[in-house]
Amino acid sequence: MALPLSYSIRNLRRRRLTTILTVAGMALVVFVFAAVLMMAAGLQKTLVETGSPSNVVVVRKGSQSEVMSAIERGNAAIVEMLPQVAAGEGGRPMMAREVVVLIALKKQGEEKSSSHSNVVVRGIQAPSLSLRHQVKLAAGRLPRPNSSEVLVGNSIAQRFQGVGLQQTLKWGGRTWTVVGIFDAGNTGFASEIWGDVDQVMQAFRRPVYSSLIFRLKTPDAFDAAKDAIEKDPRFTLEARRETKYYADQSEMMAKFLRILGTTLTVVFSIGAIIGAMITMYSAVASRTPEIGTLRALGFRRRNILLAFLTESLLLGFLGGLIGLFFASFMQFLTISTVNFQTFSELAFRFTLTPGIIIESMIFALLMGFLGGMLPALRASRLRIVDALRAA
Repeated sequence: MALPLSYSIRNLRRRRLTTILTVAGMALVVFVFAAVLMMAAGLQKTLVETGSPSNVVVVRKGSQSEVMSAIERGNAAIVEMLPQVAAGEGGRPMMAREVVVLIALKKQGEEKSSSHSNVVVRGIQAPSLSLRHQVKLAAGRLPRPNSSEVLVGNSIAQRFQGVGLQQTLKWGGRTWTVVGIFDAGNTGFASEIWGDVDQVMQAFRRPVYSSLIFRLKTPDAFDAAKDAIEKDPRFTLEARRETKYYADQSEMMAKFLRILGTTLTVVFSIGAIIGAMITMYSAVASRTPEIGTLRALGFRRRNILLAFLTESLLLGFLGGLIGLFFASFMQFLTISTVNFQTFSELAFRFTLTPGIIIESMIFALLMGFLGGMLPALRASRLRIVDALRAA
């Protein structure tokens, strides 16, 4: 017959101090593990939500991002006339020619002149706002066409200096006035500054566009549009759905975070496993007579093995729950990092998903299992006579 679960719970309660310390160590490891996965998930969620499945992004073939892309004006006119491009007000194609450049801004609270971070400046056209349903004007007004007026994403407004309403910025040899702040929700657009595309191109002496964004006439028109663009011998462009484009943008950074998090977690988990092992070895040593009594009462070796493994797994389970509990509060934080694809600042939130919860709990139980296996084997192999004699 098997030992009841209450037996393992009672033994953990009797060793309160060692139980608390072991659980705390495991909880810390699970917290780090979950937090890094949440960071990677938050980064991917932010960039994926930046795109819309009904929009198509066109860049130069082989470009990793809009910053590296270049599209001639004549090529843009050809793409605009494709039959797969949706029509907007007045029958005009719902396509925006955009340019993306980087500028350096000083963060809030930093006084050193050298402490700057790259920020994306996006030159837009009128259709750009219609194509980005995530973007809403939060304060001020829209810039006037052909002017040195800009809109600032809410994340930029909160984290950088000199980007409040009616404040001025100097870059590209011009002075730009902030006339509006837009709320882009949990998307990458919140970390951008928007201005008139022609004015941005003139300021940076850039004769070509970075990308073309257009709305599909029908959802199933993407393949035809892609073939028409990529097989046209007049230019070397590639087309991707906007969601796929931004998902690709997050892939490298998210992979780096997961590898870094896994490495750190493995290092920390070694200490937690050793702590659990010491706790369980101590339990075996202090309960040797009790183990002998149980064996004399008819409990088999496997019953003793399962009882001690259950205690160790309970330690891991409690550590996993506590670690996840504290990790869940990270969702209220917004942090920023450098996007490896654009080398610019990107703000995002930690995101806790069901998959992360499951992975964290499996990892916690694995630590408990590894920490308890050897002590449980030792307990199960004690001879009845030797165990009783230890009393």
